[in-house]
Order: sequence, then C-alpha cells, then structure tokens
Amino acid sequence: MTTKKDDKSSWAIGGMTIVGVGVGLIYVQTAPLVMAAAVLIGLGLGLVIAPIISNVKGGE
Repeated sequence: MTTKKDDKSSWAIGGMTIVGVGVGLIYVQTAPLVMAAAVLIGLGLGLVIAPIISNVKGGE
C-alpha cells in the first residue's frame, strides 16, 4: 500500500496542465482560442491519467 507521500499520481494533473500551456503558447499568435483549448485538454488528460497511475501503483 502506498502512502500519500509516496503517491505521485497527482503530479499528472499539474504536469499535463503545464504541457497544455506549452502547446497553447506555440499557437497563441495564430489562434488564441487554441490556448484555452490546450489548457483544458491538458487538464482533462491529467485527470484521466492520475487514477490510472494510482491503480497501477496500488496493484503491485
């Protein structure tokens, strides 16, 4: 069983949000709405990946 300190699955949410911001900054000059879309996509992916990582680590 992993403790809260050992569980790094919550990092997926912040990490994917930062990736979304980075991708959005690439396209912010051509299409400003892509910035908002990329951040929301990154947040959504982080929310999907976090429980998957948590279940994989918990099943060991």
